[in-house]
Amino acid sequence: MNDFINDKLLPGVMKFTNSKIITALKNGMIYTIPFIIVGSVFLILSSLPVASWAAWMNSTGLVPYFNQATNFSFNAMSLIAVIGIAYEWARNEGVDPLPAGITGFISFLVVLQPTAPIVDGAGKVLVKDVRHLTGFIDTSWLAGKGMIAAIIIGLITGWIYCWFVKSKITIKLPEQVPANVANSFTALIPAAVLVTFWMLVYMAFDHFAHTSMLQWIYNVIQTPLQGVTDSLGGAIIAPLLISFLWFFGIHGSSIVSGIMTAILLSNGTQNAQLFAAGRLTQENGGHIFTQALLDQFGTVTGAGITIGMVVYMLWFAKSAQLKSLGGLEIAPALFNINEPILFGIPIVMNPLLAIPFMLVPALSMGLTYLAIQFQLLPLFNGVYVPWTTPPIISGFLVGGWQTALWQAFMLLMSFAVYFPFIRRVDRVLYKQEQDKLAAEEAAAGISTTSDELGGVIVAPTADEV
Repeated sequence: MNDFINDKLLPGVMKFTNSKIITALKNGMIYTIPFIIVGSVFLILSSLPVASWAAWMNSTGLVPYFNQATNFSFNAMSLIAVIGIAYEWARNEGVDPLPAGITGFISFLVVLQPTAPIVDGAGKVLVKDVRHLTGFIDTSWLAGKGMIAAIIIGLITGWIYCWFVKSKITIKLPEQVPANVANSFTALIPAAVLVTFWMLVYMAFDHFAHTSMLQWIYNVIQTPLQGVTDSLGGAIIAPLLISFLWFFGIHGSSIVSGIMTAILLSNGTQNAQLFAAGRLTQENGGHIFTQALLDQFGTVTGAGITIGMVVYMLWFAKSAQLKSLGGLEIAPALFNINEPILFGIPIVMNPLLAIPFMLVPALSMGLTYLAIQFQLLPLFNGVYVPWTTPPIISGFLVGGWQTALWQAFMLLMSFAVYFPFIRRVDRVLYKQEQDKLAAEEAAAGISTTSDELGGVIVAPTADEV
């Protein structure tokens, strides 16, 4: 079994994780996070469900200004993503990344065909047919709707741009020319080819499909993907996959998030738009499975939701090893970091603890999904909170007091599920420690009290567990 894991499974997983596509996608999407958080703050402030606050915001006229900040930070993540992905592809290839990122940005705008009519502040339609309207950017495609298209454009643009530069199909100026000027001419040929290429793509979709590339991708690819992930099955499989990869020592959270972040952020953005408009319901297209569901109910306190095990280790364990690890881990766990116990107990490659490690997050996300589906909990408002935000606080920010209370209940559930498994490990470790202490006493010919046990750390063997 170990030979299969080390020789077959792990190399394949690591090759996939470190591939150019996944690396550019994972690193490029990170650039969206700060702006999503900033936009989330303005979204919360402009739409806080407190009557006195809402009345004050409306009386001061601040709502339109806060909405402006939200629209061009939170709701511009497709633009940020296409720049970041093309940038990261070029950076990983050793090519000057900024021109590649800018080329990705221009490429996205070239294929962006307006679909939403132009309206004035009162909602009156000024221009209905906007299909070939120039000088107008349809901002509805800059948020979640354009995310999959942004990924495709960013990856293709980064690849083609780097191919031209590495193949030396560029304009090379004499060494006496300043570097900034020379770099701009280096980008000229690949940028011209890419802009022409995406213009032809725009023309092909407009002529043959009578729609835009972004609209076609949204209808044919993104909407089905959102439907598949936004399901009870998706809510259970995602945390299971994270825990499964972590069991082998692979950063499952990073891999799964790298693949699913685009879809989950798109779901969350649509929820945020509905929340801001006061129409956040499932009937209006609200999504249950967003990034908040994964972060606040799948990996809260760390992968596997190990806080229940940490509580046992700190207050109920008899073995010195578990007590010491519990004291070290309790603070990081409150900020959703749990690598010390993943590798310290360890959970990695430990078949006994793998059972609750996979079961707890699957139960948490599955039960939460059902609670939202049956309207026992509200849909998450689309607010993105940093992954290090402590539990309960994060639950309140994404769904109010009901979600915070439910999150606390899920943390209690984690203690109940982990309890019989970690108690067995504790008994094995305690017996080892006592046996070692007795042997040391016998060898020294002295009597040692149990209080002198100290920090002896002995890991249980696979047979003992």
